[in-house]
Amino acid sequence: MHNGTTITQFIIEEQRRIKDATGDFTSLLNDIVTACKVISNLVNHGALVGVLGSAGSENVQGESQKKLDVISNDVFLKSNEWAGHLAAMASEEMEDIYHIPKQYPRGKYLLTFDPLDGSSNIDVNVSVGTIFSVLRCKGSCQNPKAEDFLQPGTDQVCAGYALYGPSTMMVLTTGNGVNGFTLDQNIGEFILTHSNMIIPEDTLEFAVNASNSRFWEAPVKRYVDECQAGTDGARGKDFNMRWIASMVAEVHRILTRGGVFMYPMDSKMASKGLTGKLRLMYEANPMSFIVEQAGGMSSTGRERIMEMKPNNLHQRVPVILGSKNEVRRIVAYHDDETRSKASAA
Repeated sequence: MHNGTTITQFIIEEQRRIKDATGDFTSLLNDIVTACKVISNLVNHGALVGVLGSAGSENVQGESQKKLDVISNDVFLKSNEWAGHLAAMASEEMEDIYHIPKQYPRGKYLLTFDPLDGSSNIDVNVSVGTIFSVLRCKGSCQNPKAEDFLQPGTDQVCAGYALYGPSTMMVLTTGNGVNGFTLDQNIGEFILTHSNMIIPEDTLEFAVNASNSRFWEAPVKRYVDECQAGTDGARGKDFNMRWIASMVAEVHRILTRGGVFMYPMDSKMASKGLTGKLRLMYEANPMSFIVEQAGGMSSTGRERIMEMKPNNLHQRVPVILGSKNEVRRIVAYHDDETRSKASAA
C-alpha cells in the first residue's frame, strides 16, 4: 500500500482553501489527469500497440504529425469535452478552437494544450510530454470565440505538464508553488513525490540548439560564447550544455537541478516571417507560470512572457527561462544591445 498523498487528494485540499469553490476546477483537473494517464500508457507501449511513426499529415503550423500527436490530441478532447467544466479547448494540433459538442453542458473554463510536446523524439524512445493551461472564460461561455482565449499568462488559473520518461510525472501549479506527482503504475494514481519544487537561482548548465548558432542575435551569442569559454573566459567558470529537443524534459531538468533553457529569436526565423519558435498560449505561458512559481524567471529576452497580450491562438515567441540569475544576465545583454543601437542611431 502507498500512504502518500494522491493528486486528487492534493487538489481537493487546495480547493478547500478557496472560499465558495464549487468543485468544478477539481473535477476538470481530474479529467486532465485521466487524459495524461491514457497518453502515458500509449507512449509506454509504443510499437507494441502500433502508435509509432508518421501520421502522414501536418498540423496548423505546417509541422509533420506523428501518429501519437493525432491520437493524443483526440484523447485530450474526448477526456475533457463531456463533463461540463469547459466552454472550449484549443490545441497545437488544431487551427481553430474546439467547441464542446452540443449534447454536453458548457462550463466556465478554457483549456489550451500541446498534447505531445517533443514528438520528434517518439520513434527514438526519448522523453516526451503534455503541456496544458487553464483559463477562465470571460466572454460568452455558451458560444466562446478564439478571442476569448487571448489572455496574458498572468491570467492563468492553472498550468502543468506530464512527463513521459522512465517514470511518468505530473507537475502542477495553481499559483501557490509547484508540486510534482509520480504515477504509481501499480495503483494507477499520481502520488505527491516532489513538494514545493524550487529552481536554484544560480546554475552552471544551459540548454540550447547550438546548430542554430550562426543565426542567433548578438546577446544570445554573447552569452553562449561566454559559457563555452569556461574558466578561460569572462565568467571564470565551466558550464555544461544540454539539448533534448523536448521542452517538457528540458524544463523538468531545470526544476529539479537548475539551468537555463533557450529557444531564442534568430535571423532564420525572421527571414520566414516568424516571431519565434515556441507557441505562447500552450507552451511558453504554462511553462513560464510553472518556472516563475518555482522561483525562476521567464522572458523573451526583451519582455516578461507572462505579461504579453496574445494576438492569435498559435502566436510564436522567443523563450528564455530557468535559473533567475542567468536569465537576468541574458536579459541584461539584450538591454545592452538595445541601448547600443539607440546611441548609434
